[in-house]
Amino acid sequence: MKRTVTLYMRERCHLCSDALVLLQGLQQGWNFDIWEVDIDKDDCLVEKYGISIPVIELEGEEIQWGIVDKNAIIEAFSRKNIEFIG
Repeated sequence: MKRTVTLYMRERCHLCSDALVLLQGLQQGWNFDIWEVDIDKDDCLVEKYGISIPVIELEGEEIQWGIVDKNAIIEAFSRKNIEFIG
């Protein structure tokens, strides 16, 4: 079953762009979709995440934020049983 990884981000954020590129690269080996959420379109999200972006969420758990770490994301994927496709 394909899972969804949520990326809380905003436009003109280089860390957010880096996180998106990293997630897109991981899609080559892991079965998941990326849902991009621009926090600037929701005042509640701006209040919640503010300067913490990017935030990567998987099944309600914030698994990474700020400068994201590829190995930590892979570890979370394994822990959450995201299908590895090679």
